[in-house]
Amino acid sequence: MTGRRSAGLFLFRHAEDGLQVLLGHMGGPFFARRDAGAWTVPKGEYGGDESAWDAARREFQEELGLPPPDGAAVALGEVRQAGGKVVTAWAVEGDLDPADVVPGTFRMQWPPRSGRTQEFPELDRVAWFGLDRAGQLIVRAQAAFLDRLAEHAAGR
Repeated sequence: MTGRRSAGLFLFRHAEDGLQVLLGHMGGPFFARRDAGAWTVPKGEYGGDESAWDAARREFQEELGLPPPDGAAVALGEVRQAGGKVVTAWAVEGDLDPADVVPGTFRMQWPPRSGRTQEFPELDRVAWFGLDRAGQLIVRAQAAFLDRLAEHAAGR
C-alpha cells in the first residue's frame, strides 16, 4: 500500500429538520481556534494488515470511546485530502449523546521545539449537524461524503 490511508465511520440520524451527521472537532493546538475545516468524520490511519472497514470501526471506538454502531453500512467511497491522505468512509444510521463521548488522546511536542510533550484529545468536541451546516465545517475533501450520503438518503 502506498501513501497514507485513513478510514472512518459517519453516524447519521433522521431529525425533524432533516438528515444529521455526527462530526468531531479535531483536537490539539492547531485547530483550537478554527471551526470551518476543523470538523471531521471519526477516522484514523491503518496499514495493509487491516481492512478499511475494520479500521473505520476501530477508529470510531478509539476516537469516541464508544462502540461503533451496528446496522447496515452505506459505502461512501474515497476522497483524497489536500495533504494527499486517502480517506475511505461508511455511514451507519444510529444515535448517541455527544456528552457520552470519551475521546482518545495523542501526545505531541508543544510548543514546537520546547522539548515538552503534552497530551491532547483526538476530538475535543463532538456534535450533530444538519448536512448544510456540516458542509460548512467539515474538512473540505470530506464534504463529498456528505453529498454521497444525501444522494443515498434521497434514493431510499
